[in-house]
Amino acid sequence: MKYTYLLLILVLFSCGKKESVLLPKSNRTIVAKVQDYSPIYLFFKTNGNDTLVEVNRKNAISSTNWIFHIDKRLPLRLVVPEIIKLQAKKEGSAHKSETSENYYSYSDSLHKNLAFIPFTKINYQLTSSKIGALVLISKNGFSLDVLKKTEANTSLKFDKNMSFDKYLQYKIAIQNLQLSNVSQVEFVF
Repeated sequence: MKYTYLLLILVLFSCGKKESVLLPKSNRTIVAKVQDYSPIYLFFKTNGNDTLVEVNRKNAISSTNWIFHIDKRLPLRLVVPEIIKLQAKKEGSAHKSETSENYYSYSDSLHKNLAFIPFTKINYQLTSSKIGALVLISKNGFSLDVLKKTEANTSLKFDKNMSFDKYLQYKIAIQNLQLSNVSQVEFVF
């Protein structure tokens, strides 16, 4: 009997604190279901005053769709370099499927379900560009009307200190406009 109590105490203390990802929220669903996927998690961590990202991609199989569950509190300056590395790893894999996609997950608060937005074709750049039109999207916002009026092949420039939550909300709003003038290249700096 005393061994049972000892085992129970060890199990309780070994479980420790469970990690969780606080997902961004929106009131609409872009993609409702994704089949044959591997989850990838980007956790929010702190070390003193520093914000850190911890990536868990243990279950990432390159021949499947990848769903990125990213904590909404993380700034783009930490998220985007990890996304770039993971996209390159998948692209360089000999087992990559040509039909597999990458998605960000978020919570659809209106329909109370997990939703997804594809980003497979997005080419993230961590430097400024002097070529073509750029629309600056800061953490304080931007006008969708400005984006509607821009010329063809307009690139988006996001503030590197913007939270992933704000970034995804802007991406969902832009996706809903179904604009053909927005480039697949996004700048984060």
